[in-house]
Amino acid sequence: MTPLSRSPRLRPALLTLTLALALAATGCGTEPAPDAEAAGLRSSDAPAPDRAELEARAAAVQTVTEHVWVTEAPGYALARQSVGVLGDDGFGSVYTEPKGGQIRLSVERLPHADADCTDGPASGSDREPLVTCERDGEQWYRATESGHAYAQQQGDTVVTVGGDRAEVDRATLRSAARAAHRADDYELDQVLPPAGEASGQQPVERGDLPPEGDGAPNNEVGASG
Repeated sequence: MTPLSRSPRLRPALLTLTLALALAATGCGTEPAPDAEAAGLRSSDAPAPDRAELEARAAAVQTVTEHVWVTEAPGYALARQSVGVLGDDGFGSVYTEPKGGQIRLSVERLPHADADCTDGPASGSDREPLVTCERDGEQWYRATESGHAYAQQQGDTVVTVGGDRAEVDRATLRSAARAAHRADDYELDQVLPPAGEASGQQPVERGDLPPEGDGAPNNEVGASG
């Protein structure tokens, strides 16, 4: 490992290390997946789920089936409440273990520069600077003082597996990153919320937000009644 002599600006992919975002706010970790899911989310004995239904369930949480990835790590299980959309049609989930550790997985449409932490300009420079940025196999490993992540480019998306350094060691994170893969139909059936249960994840429309500009609330007289 070669620490950077001058820390480059942090990529949005690493910003998913703060994916305590709405995911943590929804209470992830309070409902771990059943044992079958923790063992890989596969159930070959079950009948193949209907593909059209799976696509509809993905659309209900504002993503697409191609963006739903899963992973596994010893002692970690998927927190079902953490499953949700990132950005326009990305995907995010959190895997937890009994002592409170979290591994966060995200799939987002991002440019290649956000997988390769040494290449090109980046946004999010107000975050923690990188102290490590290096190639590790087919992925890039980057770390700040408090968090670390593995990232890989997959088509027009970047898949990131990250966690807090105090909770998840690099070996465990590497194992989870290498195990990450696009969910098959059986895994989609286990990961996606059942039909009719995703309505609570729809964004709340606010009547005081202007249709253009920076989206700040309308504070004119009468806007709040």
